[in-house]
Amino acid sequence: MSGNTRMRVLLIDDDPVNRELVQAVLEGEGFDVRVASDAAGGIERARRELPDAILMDLQMPDMDGLQATRILQTEPDTSHIPVIAITAHVRPDDQARCLEAGCARHIAKPVDTRKLSDIVRHVIDEAAERTT
Repeated sequence: MSGNTRMRVLLIDDDPVNRELVQAVLEGEGFDVRVASDAAGGIERARRELPDAILMDLQMPDMDGLQATRILQTEPDTSHIPVIAITAHVRPDDQARCLEAGCARHIAKPVDTRKLSDIVRHVIDEAAERTT
């Protein structure tokens, strides 16, 4: 992506503390961060705003993040948007389930804030290369 274009990220997480932390870290690194507090609202926001990437919490009360990812990955308008799973579940089979659902990457909680922006940039750049 162009160096002077702010990358747009949609953060979907039901935990306000996690949302505030991730949003503050990414905005501090120059990202334009939008938030949704549940999966259904996040899906609608993704459809409307078409962000460059989505950070998806996997455990939410209304719908889990893998189900939301599958929905986004099957729709033509959102299937190109990379989804990064954020979860406390870090076993190899958890990671495999994330990839099978269509996630581009898996980040363990607690999030390593020192690496977060680099991971998000890398995933966005990889997705941009695939579409060009």
